[in-house]
Amino acid sequence: MNPFSSGTRLRDMIRSIRACKTAADERAVVRKECAAIRAAISENDPGYRHRNMAKLMFIHMLGYPTHFGQMECLKLIASPGFPEKRIGYLGLMLLLDERQEVLMLVTNSLKQDLNHTNQYIVGLALCALGNICSAEMARDLAPEVERLLQFRDPNVRKKAALCSVRIIKKVPDLAENFINPAAALLKEKHHGVLITGVQLCTDLCRASEDALEYFRKKCTDAVVKVLKDLVNSAYAPEYDVAGITDPFLHIRLLRFLRVLGHGDVDASDCMNDILAQVATKTESIKNAGNAILYECVETIMSIEDNSGLRVLAINILGRFLSNRDNNIRYVALNMLTRAINIDSQAVQRHRTTILECVKDSDASIRKRALELVYLLVNESNVKPLTKELIDYLEVSDHEFKGDLTTKICSIVDKFSPEKIWYIDQMMKVLCEAGNYVKDEVWHALIVVISNAVNLHGYTVRSLYKAVQASTEQETLVKVAIWCLGEYGDMLVNNVGMLDIEEPITVTESDAIDVIEMAIKHHNSDTTTRAMSLIALLKLSSRFPACSQRVKEILLQHKGSLLLELQQRAIEFNSITERHQNIRPALMERMPVLDEATYNGRKGGSLPASVSSSNGPSANLPNGVLKAAAPAPPLVDLLDLSSDDVPAPSSSGGHFLQDLLGDLSPAPPLSGSSQNQKSGTDALLDLLSIGGSSPAANTSAIPDILSLSLESKNSGTTLDGLSSVLSIPKQAPSPNGPAPIMDLLGGLSSSQPTIESNGLQFPSIVAFESSNLKMTFDFAKESANPQTTSIKATFINLSANVYTDFIFQAAVPKFLQLHLDPASSTTLPASGNGSVTQSLRVTNSQHGKKPLVMRLRIGYKVNGKDVLEEGQISNFPRNL
Repeated sequence: MNPFSSGTRLRDMIRSIRACKTAADERAVVRKECAAIRAAISENDPGYRHRNMAKLMFIHMLGYPTHFGQMECLKLIASPGFPEKRIGYLGLMLLLDERQEVLMLVTNSLKQDLNHTNQYIVGLALCALGNICSAEMARDLAPEVERLLQFRDPNVRKKAALCSVRIIKKVPDLAENFINPAAALLKEKHHGVLITGVQLCTDLCRASEDALEYFRKKCTDAVVKVLKDLVNSAYAPEYDVAGITDPFLHIRLLRFLRVLGHGDVDASDCMNDILAQVATKTESIKNAGNAILYECVETIMSIEDNSGLRVLAINILGRFLSNRDNNIRYVALNMLTRAINIDSQAVQRHRTTILECVKDSDASIRKRALELVYLLVNESNVKPLTKELIDYLEVSDHEFKGDLTTKICSIVDKFSPEKIWYIDQMMKVLCEAGNYVKDEVWHALIVVISNAVNLHGYTVRSLYKAVQASTEQETLVKVAIWCLGEYGDMLVNNVGMLDIEEPITVTESDAIDVIEMAIKHHNSDTTTRAMSLIALLKLSSRFPACSQRVKEILLQHKGSLLLELQQRAIEFNSITERHQNIRPALMERMPVLDEATYNGRKGGSLPASVSSSNGPSANLPNGVLKAAAPAPPLVDLLDLSSDDVPAPSSSGGHFLQDLLGDLSPAPPLSGSSQNQKSGTDALLDLLSIGGSSPAANTSAIPDILSLSLESKNSGTTLDGLSSVLSIPKQAPSPNGPAPIMDLLGGLSSSQPTIESNGLQFPSIVAFESSNLKMTFDFAKESANPQTTSIKATFINLSANVYTDFIFQAAVPKFLQLHLDPASSTTLPASGNGSVTQSLRVTNSQHGKKPLVMRLRIGYKVNGKDVLEEGQISNFPRNL
């Protein structure tokens, strides 16, 4: 006989395929066998049809196409004999799916077989229908399946129940037809039928609200009784698994009770006793018992409130955490994470065990346990939990340090009881895992240090000792460098000693050594080195004896290959050589940073492009503290599409960013028009020149160190800085600060007075909506007709108080705009008060182009952010 004829047995074909040494040989065997099967199909030989179908199924499992044999399945199904039908239905389930149109031809055969007198043929039809039935087949054959739920043979009833599950999933509208037959299955004694009946009832409850209500009222007690009998049943060899009678039925019943009890107090009360019995009587030595206990806990957590049961369930999860099986501990941690929102106090009792899981060797368990610990932290336990986590940070794997560090920093930031504790914990984290600390974390630390005025000395001494012990943690070095630059004199003189400290001896040269070491360290990045140059410049004014050494270090970087360092070295060297008399004023400490504003931006509660009304106090520490999201220029924010709008600089020329050019852009100053080419308005605001902001005072003058002293886009250096500022030069005042005039090319710090030139301009309603009204009053400077002073008055027209009021404006590039801070950030309701804000606009095209302005007003109403926008083009003529 030809080895590849249609008469080849399946086992012979399998041997031939296994004997193939290459994939090409296998394909050749399959091709020849498929050719033989096609020939047999064309000859319509019924004797080998079932054998050919068996071989086709094997070829299909190998991944080869077998569509040409689909019709043979239908012929076998239509055969009268059981062996042929068995192969035909098996091929039908394997070679076809519900999307095949061929299935339409088999519906009639299925209907006949479902009504067959042979129960085994009925079982075959039910199996096939339960696996591949489509929605159309489900509608056509549902009555037969419903009838078979009451068939005399338990195996047929079991298969009919599973087939019913498929039908109601395909056609939920048919669910109501199966409610009564499914409820009858709950009285079965045969466990196989009972399991499938419970599953059918569960799916019916999920598919239909009517079914759910029916089973709650009629069947809850019956299901509870079945579970109670099962728990108290004697040993039954045919159902026993690890000493437990039919754990599979246990689990199905518990899941069904979970569906019935969810959201229903009466049903939950009915099952409380049996759930407590299952939870206490089930042995947890074997995996079968653990599975039942886990489902019992799930059910207890899902039904209506019973505090005693929930404590019992959480105690079971606590026992799971002590299990040696990783899977059991993992599911326990998952469940506890959900349970903490229900009963936090009960979960807190297992805090010690959960902390041990953080140190587990399994990475997935460590991660889950860490997430749970984070949820467990509150004001009362933050200190011991943080101590445990930091202690473990010292010995944890490098792969886990990143996640652990992030969680610790978040915990410390969220629940810190006092600033000294916050600073201590953050320094411990920086010492152990500073390279894993994100930028926003150490930025926030600098803000906190700046605000903790009485801790400046303590902080700089602690950081000095820490950086002496370790220079490998880059973030630790950055924070230490910043503090040395600001509070280095307090370190040398032991200023602000606390009771818990002991004096240390640090010379001025020692402080410089630390900074110089940071510059030369091979791991230091551009940001660290740039910060070091700034710190050296500041210390040069506080340590006069070290000025020459600082100058030499700066000279070494004038030829640096890094443009950022080269630029700073040149600028700072210019200050040390040409402006000695103003250096102490320029090198003053940074003003206290606005902690509330920074936290608001970090949390997203404030617009990233708007600063606090406190003016210079919202500046960033040495230009390195960035907002949570880069702030676009205000003209981009307001989408000014006019040709007069300056395009944003591709180099990110915002001068606050220029300090450390590779950092994210800093947010603009409050209300300032963003001229990306020079940043003139913001510089004037910072130096209190050309404006009368009450928040700008002499303490803001040192903030010039937060700026790059060379505009990146204009290419203007210190010598030409006056050309950037569109302010006329004036003769030095004998009493004025001559050094500042020298630095800015003769710029006087005195401000021109605004006087009326006799021209009267009418007030206008610049903006009005249903909630807000804004009016403008105008005045002209006598010395400069191009400049217009505007007083904006805001009135709240609604019955609600507006908070967090912010006014922004943008103008085309031929205009220069300066905004003073608003008189208040709260607008009283119903016009019972107003908020005023002063603006000053300089029109370089006076007499040629009129004023135009686009505005944005933001405020909060009942905690919700509101944003209003508009454009003002109705300014009086000749402004």
